[in-house]
Amino acid sequence: MKAGVLRQVLLITDGCSNKGEDPVAVAALLREYGISVNVIGILNDQHQNKSELKEIESIAASGGGVPQLVYAKNLSQTMQMVTRKSMTQTIQGLVNKELTQILGKNKKIEELPPDTRGEVLEVVDDLSEKADLQLIILVDTSASMSKKLETVREALFDLHLSLHARMGNNEFGLFVFPGERNDVERLLEWTPDLKSLSDSFSKLSSGGLTPTGPALQEALSAFEEKRQVIRREVHDESYREERIM
Repeated sequence: MKAGVLRQVLLITDGCSNKGEDPVAVAALLREYGISVNVIGILNDQHQNKSELKEIESIAASGGGVPQLVYAKNLSQTMQMVTRKSMTQTIQGLVNKELTQILGKNKKIEELPPDTRGEVLEVVDDLSEKADLQLIILVDTSASMSKKLETVREALFDLHLSLHARMGNNEFGLFVFPGERNDVERLLEWTPDLKSLSDSFSKLSSGGLTPTGPALQEALSAFEEKRQVIRREVHDESYREERIM
């Protein structure tokens, strides 16, 4: 089984969506395109609105990803955990599909004998380290996030350092919502390096509504643009090889 490419969204927010498309529906669409949607909900010290917590869980469930609630001080460790857990979860899903084809309907890793299951899980861990990762990070910059953005910046830099140790290639995109002029603003297009986050975050201002659905839709557009670029590169390379021959 080849390592392939893991396509993930990491949504970081502390409140309910209140503008644009239904984020749960958009997350389901991303899942159909093979993109997992993970959600980290940043809790306030005071009582959190139940509807906000439910939306966080619903978006992740609809997007086939991992939901996690966390206080800002623990964000860095949680972000790394959620990203890696989602990568492993995605690989397990692919392995389960192959097991079904080989061993029969509804056969899953959990149903294998202990020794065999351990060997399969080792393969899953190995693939999680070797697979290429495409990760779009969506950061809520609405008014309630103003005092949390510095913590988010530090956590994202720590995430970059953590993933840098992987054998697979990493590519990131960073979008914020709302942007200064539009519902969503792309701070970083696809890049293997998140070190430039420092400059980007120092210029951020918070305020406005929370267009989570449009942010997820923008992430889907970015993945599709990336797919088209790869297709053109493959086509151009094939054309060059034919000319040489």
